Amino acid sequence: MLFRQAVVLGGSIAGLMAARVLSDHAEQVLVIERDDLVGLDVPDDQIAADPENAIGPRPGVPQGSQVHALLPSGLNQLERFFPGFIEAALAAGAVNPAPGTNRFYMDGELRGDPPTGPAAQGLVASRPFLEALIRHRVLALPNVRTAHGRADGIVLDGDSVVGVRYGDEEVTADFVVDAMGRSSRLGDWLESHGFPKPPMQRMGIKLNYATALFRRPADAKVLTCISIANPGPGKVARIGGFTPIEGDRWTVLVSGYADDRPGRDAGEFRERCVDDFPSEFGEVATTAVQVGDVITYHQADSRRRDFHQLTRFPARLVAVGDAVASFNPVYGQGMTSATLHASALSEYLRGEPDLAKPAMSYFRDVKVVVDAAWQVSTMADLALPHVDGPYPKGYRAISWASGLMFKASMRDQTINQRLGQVTTMLAHPSALTEPRFLLRALAIGARA
Repeated sequence: MLFRQAVVLGGSIAGLMAARVLSDHAEQVLVIERDDLVGLDVPDDQIAADPENAIGPRPGVPQGSQVHALLPSGLNQLERFFPGFIEAALAAGAVNPAPGTNRFYMDGELRGDPPTGPAAQGLVASRPFLEALIRHRVLALPNVRTAHGRADGIVLDGDSVVGVRYGDEEVTADFVVDAMGRSSRLGDWLESHGFPKPPMQRMGIKLNYATALFRRPADAKVLTCISIANPGPGKVARIGGFTPIEGDRWTVLVSGYADDRPGRDAGEFRERCVDDFPSEFGEVATTAVQVGDVITYHQADSRRRDFHQLTRFPARLVAVGDAVASFNPVYGQGMTSATLHASALSEYLRGEPDLAKPAMSYFRDVKVVVDAAWQVSTMADLALPHVDGPYPKGYRAISWASGLMFKASMRDQTINQRLGQVTTMLAHPSALTEPRFLLRALAIGARA
């Protein structure tokens, strides 16, 4: 037990996970959120009875209706912090697609099955569903409470945070977590107190996508399908996917970049599924019943705040989730990164930290997570013709090795499995640079 009261600014998945970790170390944990979290607290049995209507997108999550993916690494962390989570989620309506029901296309070519086994167990559901299950478990903790309001600032005593302001209120805090998302104002608050802002990297991606829900028949042979089309001569970069979610539905996503903008017209959506993606997309869009409207979303950039570079930062303050880094969402890294940030926070608080000093060891651990996700997503984005950097050091060599590994993975199951572990955040991208894997990929490429 380290704190009398810890405060989390934001009730997103990242904020909820931070609150779960802090509940082991604080007498009281206060979560301040603009949405009324108590009013959104829905128990599992109510969700299971009516998964389609019991929950919906939270106003504070504008992309909540879009396709979301919980990668196996994130699922491992949820099971760690909430034992029995997988079983409860499946009982409430989440889907664990059976082997043989998944399809993954790269440039129109069907790839081999992704890694299998307990470590890669799947759990597919909508973002509101997963967030509701996490929220219900966090709010059930006896030392966690919520406040409905907008965070307006931090209170400092010397170089340590001692409180936060929201609305007309000011509350004391022995530890504060910024979970305010990609639009976090923490940098401005720090600057107003004489501290430097964390350096920010941006990569303009100009992503546009649209999502629609469809009824999923009980006899569907293909449950999940992902298609990635890379840019090239006469080719347009597009990513699409459909996944099974609770309530016997599919959520279907089609995307484009820059001036390629999917619209909200249902007819256009079906045409894109038929014309731009593998046949499985067209089959779903033309034979299944659409539920509700097509919903669009635009994200201008990926961004990361490099807190680890700061030489001066207040004590008793950290940031998590999109407040640290927000990636191209089509790669599904956001929710999983949030759970891994919670793991880093747990590691920091269990390590007998010197709370009079900035939590730089925490930010160094988070950097490992951010670097992994950033490398996977931005290396793909840098291949887009409208993206002009920033390019990492050694970009050409990294790009060459990545292309080699992708090509080899199409023909070699060992490399395919290792690549799958990296893209699902079960392994760091450095695992692909081991000499034996590079030599194996070279040998396969020479025979191709």
